[in-house]
Amino acid sequence: MENESKSTSRKPVCAVVGVGPGNGAAFARRFAQGGYAVALLARRRAFSAELAVTLPDARAFECDVADAKSIETTFAAIRQQLGEVSVVVYNAGSGVWGTIEDVSAADFETTWRINTMGAFLTAKEVVPFMKREGRGSIILVGATASRRGGAKTAAFASAKSAQRTLAESMARHLWPSGIHVALIIVDGVVDLAATRKQMPNKPDSYFIKPDDLAETAFHLTEQRQSAWSFEVEARPFAETW
Repeated sequence: MENESKSTSRKPVCAVVGVGPGNGAAFARRFAQGGYAVALLARRRAFSAELAVTLPDARAFECDVADAKSIETTFAAIRQQLGEVSVVVYNAGSGVWGTIEDVSAADFETTWRINTMGAFLTAKEVVPFMKREGRGSIILVGATASRRGGAKTAAFASAKSAQRTLAESMARHLWPSGIHVALIIVDGVVDLAATRKQMPNKPDSYFIKPDDLAETAFHLTEQRQSAWSFEVEARPFAETW
């Protein structure tokens, strides 16, 4: 974690939790473009630190969202270096695949901690300021697995379902305070170098573009309060649904 003095920037702060070369990086770029100072949170700083250098008023923070103390320490550092957080994009996720017979208890718990407990603890860090301000946005990046359990999603679907109901509970409680809690259901294969390599014969229309998903997230934070969205689905037209 960087040890720097508080930024002199007066920009609002967006914390992107879970920054990798796909959706996380796209979220960071879009909110930086939209005028935010961006806190890039990742378990390891190798990628996020390089990305931060390319963005104005961006800082990389090492954070393990499965660890309550790590979240507390990280958000204290964000407040000290950048200021209070007015937007959170919770993109941290863990995809442990397997049936009830395959998945260990440890993997099941870790998946829940990353997808759900981490979101809960992150919200606890930012809600007090947002309530004082009477505004703010908490965007959670979900998955189709939150709606149904497949044979090999015993851990992942359980965690994403819990994340979805947590988001709904938060929205019902926090919307009256001016805090927009929303969930993006990502239904499709994200366009990454790794997924392209695995599926070399798939056309462009098969993949979700990270930059387009980031545009959806940014739009949610710009919606007018009388017509807020809670659950938004993001999928390419070629996806079966």
